[in-house]
Amino acid sequence: MSRTILISGGTDGMGRAIALERLTRGDRVVAIGSNPAKGEQLTAAAGADADRLRFVRADLSSVAEVGRVVGEIGASYDAVDALLLFANRTMPKRVQTTEGFEHTFALYYLSRYLLSHQLAPLLVRAAQPVIVSIAGVGVQKGAVHWGDPHLTRGYSMVGAQLQAGRANDLLGVSLAEEHGDKIKVVLYHPGFTRSGDLSPLGFLTRAAIRALAAVAGRPVRESIRPLHDFIDNPPAEPLTAVDRGRTLDLSLPSLDPGNARRLARLTADLLAARA
Repeated sequence: MSRTILISGGTDGMGRAIALERLTRGDRVVAIGSNPAKGEQLTAAAGADADRLRFVRADLSSVAEVGRVVGEIGASYDAVDALLLFANRTMPKRVQTTEGFEHTFALYYLSRYLLSHQLAPLLVRAAQPVIVSIAGVGVQKGAVHWGDPHLTRGYSMVGAQLQAGRANDLLGVSLAEEHGDKIKVVLYHPGFTRSGDLSPLGFLTRAAIRALAAVAGRPVRESIRPLHDFIDNPPAEPLTAVDRGRTLDLSLPSLDPGNARRLARLTADLLAARA
């Protein structure tokens, strides 16, 4: 069965790897990335399967760009079987997007919120649709800064990543509550993997992460292996959370339904303020 797979962050690391593997299985793959050179490299790596690959260049930290991508996908495809959400980039210093959002919050969380909600009409047309968000479910550190989600006070790279990670946990809860009868939602933490774009980091930090990854990081192929089953045989439950192979209890504090609804309201207010 050929599926249509949409991948945010599809030209790097795990996103790139799963894109190529799904192509070899006969699927149609839409890979979203911000770097056209990496899009060309992905197309070259796809070889004979490149006719079923579509690269969409977009800066997903931009709300407007996400809207453009959704419109382009809607005009080209009748249904989307799987939405795989990888897009993320570490930012050593605080960066504010032109639309007024803190960059990590915008790329790592808000793009996933927008893609999931705006592509829901295409997902429900598929036979067994699934959304898989690759983040840090199971991690209990960090929290949403309800009064300062843009981290204008006391920004740190780790704090920004943790906030967006906890926001993605809550997004999964909200999506399952709203769409789980038709679209299954999987929150997946692969663990420390030899993957990701380290280019925004300084030389010493990049070197340290690469050295650690060589010793303790999981190979990309190992980390993406469970994704195939999520795509081919989505769970029966509305929401599934998996941390390094272990299915989690959904009663974790980081998956609190009340906080999920609170974040949904906050996100709607932030987007409305921008409009």
